[in-house]
Amino acid sequence: MKKWLWRGLGLWALWRLFGPEVPPRFSGRQERPLDVPGRTVSVGRSEFLVREAGPPEAPPLVLLHGWLYDSLATWHRVLPHLSADHRVVMIDLRNHGKSDHTRGRFDITEAADEVALVLARLGLGGVPVVGYSMGGMVAMALVDRHPGLVSRVVLGATAAHPVDFPRWATVPLFVAGRALGRFDRLGLPRLSHWYLSAAGAVDPRHSAWLWDQLLDRDIDLYYESGFSILRFDFTDRAKFVDIPTLVVIPTRDQLVFPRLQYATASAIPGAEIAEIVDARHEAVLTHPTEVAKAIREFVAE
Repeated sequence: MKKWLWRGLGLWALWRLFGPEVPPRFSGRQERPLDVPGRTVSVGRSEFLVREAGPPEAPPLVLLHGWLYDSLATWHRVLPHLSADHRVVMIDLRNHGKSDHTRGRFDITEAADEVALVLARLGLGGVPVVGYSMGGMVAMALVDRHPGLVSRVVLGATAAHPVDFPRWATVPLFVAGRALGRFDRLGLPRLSHWYLSAAGAVDPRHSAWLWDQLLDRDIDLYYESGFSILRFDFTDRAKFVDIPTLVVIPTRDQLVFPRLQYATASAIPGAEIAEIVDARHEAVLTHPTEVAKAIREFVAE
């Protein structure tokens, strides 16, 4: 048995080293989901991609994306519901999408500082900010470190302490995932693509586009962002959030457990809760109407 196992692993390694990249099969006509123009904004030695949609004179609304996906991949199903009444500003965080990819440590607080500088370059201040998953953590740090920049905040599928397992148990898993990704860069994208397709989170016409998005990342920088999530702990600072806050909770979230999201809402004074019933972590893709409705109603208050 062991002999066949080692042979199998050897054949897989040879295939990954010398074989072609075989994408999933795509059926029907393939296209991009949206055509959202973007431009780069320089901050220090880095450039950040900013996409805007909606009437330029409308009230601004800033969207921050999650880990793994850039702003368009995260928000493309919610955006049409928001851009009718808002000037929607979406920022690709560092090491994501078409913003600069820079080597070295990535930290949530640094990402918040960079968002603040981008907003300053855009002439935006005192604006509502929506952060989803890792973007919600960046939004919390932004509110904490740059008071006055955010008028109200929406935190979706995120938590002040998103990973409550001990680090001795979680860090080795991330290290192992990074090692596997260095050797086989198709593994995680293939798994993610299969899951999102099976969950109905992506229109079949956009399947090839999603595959390209999932492949377009540096595995080391991807896991640097993951390690920043493991380190993130806003628990002691949550009580100092003094702006209107909405916590959007997918009630079946399999990545950021709902109990941690409810705990975050309880820790922030006066925070409101909007439940996306029976939704999982990818609620922005599977339940865009409900997510957009919660955002619109809260921002309009």
